[in-house]
Amino acid sequence: MKKFVKLTSTMVPLPNENVDTDQIIPARFLKATTREGFGENLFCDWRYDNNREKRADFVLNNPLYKGEILVAGKNFGCGSSREHAAWAIQDYGFKVIISSFFADIFKGNALNNGLLPIQVSDTFLQKIFLAIARDPETQLLVDLQEQVVELQSSLENESFEINAYKKSCLLNGYDDIDFILNKKDAIEIFEKKNS
Repeated sequence: MKKFVKLTSTMVPLPNENVDTDQIIPARFLKATTREGFGENLFCDWRYDNNREKRADFVLNNPLYKGEILVAGKNFGCGSSREHAAWAIQDYGFKVIISSFFADIFKGNALNNGLLPIQVSDTFLQKIFLAIARDPETQLLVDLQEQVVELQSSLENESFEINAYKKSCLLNGYDDIDFILNKKDAIEIFEKKNS
């Protein structure tokens, strides 16, 4: 995984609530065995019509909105436990998702794949949506080390919680196996002492 320490980016607003994993990546696209290529089908049934033409009214097709941060409505990632949802979001180019609530399994899948889900208060989420509506070029600073997000236009900020182990993995660019391999010397010393 790539290290994640700090990011400043414009944002893509998706205020829909209760977005489930089948809306994120429909089940018909789950046949692939690698993580690549899922981004082109992210929100497929919302992005494209039946002829695979882009729908002008969907946010990912609107040239006003771009960036590496997806700002979503409450209860993002509910539904089935498909890891492909995190793959699709990441493959599209997002590094961070902001919401006021994430489904637990989706949140775990995102963190396991180097995608940072940040849960903020409903109030701060609405401030972000309003800032984007006023100016689509507004940027958000995400500082993982300090566990804070900050609207660059107003300097309003809010702290967020993250599991200490997952934070360490993201900061160092480790998946679970990399984390264990990084502890190899300590494991060998422990084994020698206790054998």
